Amino acid sequence: MNTSVNNFRWADWLPAGVSIDDLLSLLAGGAMVLVLLSLWNALRTDTSADRRLAALTARRSELRGELLGGGGRRSTKRAGPAAGLMHSLVREMNLLRSREATDAQAMLARAGLRTREAMVAFLFFRLCLPFGFGAAALLDAYLLPIVPISPTFRLPICLMAVLLGYFAPRIYVKNLITKRAQALQKGLPDGLDLMVICAEAGLSMDATFARVAREIGKTWAALADELGLTAVELTFLPERRQALENLNARVGLASVRGVVNTLQQSEKFGTPLAQSLRVLAAEFRDQRLMKAEEKAARLPAILTVPMMIFILPTLFIVLLGPAILSVMNVMAGAK
Repeated sequence: MNTSVNNFRWADWLPAGVSIDDLLSLLAGGAMVLVLLSLWNALRTDTSADRRLAALTARRSELRGELLGGGGRRSTKRAGPAAGLMHSLVREMNLLRSREATDAQAMLARAGLRTREAMVAFLFFRLCLPFGFGAAALLDAYLLPIVPISPTFRLPICLMAVLLGYFAPRIYVKNLITKRAQALQKGLPDGLDLMVICAEAGLSMDATFARVAREIGKTWAALADELGLTAVELTFLPERRQALENLNARVGLASVRGVVNTLQQSEKFGTPLAQSLRVLAAEFRDQRLMKAEEKAARLPAILTVPMMIFILPTLFIVLLGPAILSVMNVMAGAK
């Protein structure tokens, strides 16, 4: 074991013609690029509000076209070469009419990606990434070994690369759905408080949704997006219940389902809306506080393992190190 460790050399694991200095230079350059990207991301202007406004405008035009029988207004913006290639491939494979497209549309809507381009890109990457990842793994395993792979594991690694390419788009979208659901859950109590104020002021349901979406757009962008779209659908759809059901289908949270049921009950039976929303807001706020307290209660148990691994060995070295050295000196003098 010691012999293999002593004979280990980084040069044996690097591609031909690449030295350790080149590797360090590459890592330093990559770190610099990441720093520049972080600075650019921190300083760039946020265009999420513009994107939400464009999505709401497109949805309003689509609903107006459906009601007038014109099928909506088509976008006249030309797609780039990459988008044109994706559209051509997806259209030739007839993927937009498949069952995968139906499931992808519902999943992308929960992630906040409602455009046709997003669904085309999802289907394109779902089709092409397995071949791309598999080709990259085969190239590395048999032709250009950038990362050395044992001959025994070449075929399993290639199969794993294909599976990773197939599931990578769905994993990415599900991650977006989880983050969006957390943001909606956190912002819902504040949105309900504003809805209570609007309901007590005598605003209608669609005006309430539009005003709340405008007020919380800077703080809770995801919730403002959903409420704004619901306000548009309440204005143009023939039935309010359909707009509320669309909100529940897009979000998929139990708390939003409770709000939808409350609004439908108020619309159907004439129950006081402001009082019901106030009770829901207090309940959701208590749930948010309980989750925060639960995370705080789990913190000591979570910190136990890092403390045992990183802090206690250092503490033992600092406390017992001088004593051990003194004992070693005394024993060496006695000999």
